[in-house]
Amino acid sequence: MKDEIQLIKQFLELQGRFWAEIGNLFLGWAVNIKDGTAKLMYKQRGRFSQSFVSISLAVLCFGAIVFSGKLEDLIRSRDNNENRGSGYLIMAADNEGSGVETLISDLPKGEMVEYRVVEGDTISSIAQKYGVSIDTILWENNLKSVEAIKPKQIIKILPVTGIKHTVKRGETIYSIAKYYGIDAQNIIDYPFNTFSNDETFALTAGQELIVPEGIKPKEIITGTKYIAQKVAPIPGVVGEGNFMWPTSGGITQRYSWYHPAVDIANASNPAVVAAATGSVVQAGWNAGGYGNYVVVDHGNGFQTLYAHLLNNSIVVKAGDKVTQGQKLGTMGSTGRSTGTHLHFEIKTGNGKVNPLTKLK
Repeated sequence: MKDEIQLIKQFLELQGRFWAEIGNLFLGWAVNIKDGTAKLMYKQRGRFSQSFVSISLAVLCFGAIVFSGKLEDLIRSRDNNENRGSGYLIMAADNEGSGVETLISDLPKGEMVEYRVVEGDTISSIAQKYGVSIDTILWENNLKSVEAIKPKQIIKILPVTGIKHTVKRGETIYSIAKYYGIDAQNIIDYPFNTFSNDETFALTAGQELIVPEGIKPKEIITGTKYIAQKVAPIPGVVGEGNFMWPTSGGITQRYSWYHPAVDIANASNPAVVAAATGSVVQAGWNAGGYGNYVVVDHGNGFQTLYAHLLNNSIVVKAGDKVTQGQKLGTMGSTGRSTGTHLHFEIKTGNGKVNPLTKLK
């Protein structure tokens, strides 16, 4: 074994010397050619300089023609990779008739829209069309009331519910967030807000920010909102093991990977009741798109969520015990919603499940 290892070492050493000599020979030729060319150019005092330049340019042009296609393909490939994934559309599409749905997301473009009012428009219908709140439209257009629009009028629509803010000298995201009554994280998370320093979130005087869910100070809000607080479930309160329908109406959107819930619509605003006995762990306003909502923990690994409830209609609070069939609120269209309906979810420790497999 030792003899074989020794022979391998000797072989590798010989290979190394061989290739080293080949390299030196090649480099020697290159140096000789360079020296000879330099001497020739010097002796002829530039006689061949024009020819040398012409040949060099010809070589460059030939290379550009041959490799331009490859270069273009590389650029196109890079652009495609940069753009890939930026246009996913997650808007709910499984509709059965009424067009009422939870607005999951349409990947907001970050652009303000100018809308020309037509006969029959209301602030409410325009707000529903663009998935923003009535107040967002009122504040951005300095409108004093919901009746203050007329046909052919141009109004500005922000891309999300909230308010647009022009930064003043000395302001920070924290002072702006406090002014509008929201968490600074709302401003940071909005993907089209930019900062002069992405690590400290520094701002530049004069730049514009979108403040998602921001509330204009000293303004009366169209519909009272109180932020939902989360509490622990009541010990010992356990559901019946089955779920009843939480309201009446037609299914306008079924469970899917992009909409892990069922939407039930009814223009008559029926009551929304607890699908099973449990304890209320959250009740109030949700800035993430649910609007007015209630979450009930059933003590057996299941939770149910009831979203888009009518303003001022929630009749329970966090910490309350509720029985199956007890009223929680009234069907509405708050948050990211296009019409009156209930967005109903059933959640477990392993994620959300299809409510239609559990409802009786």
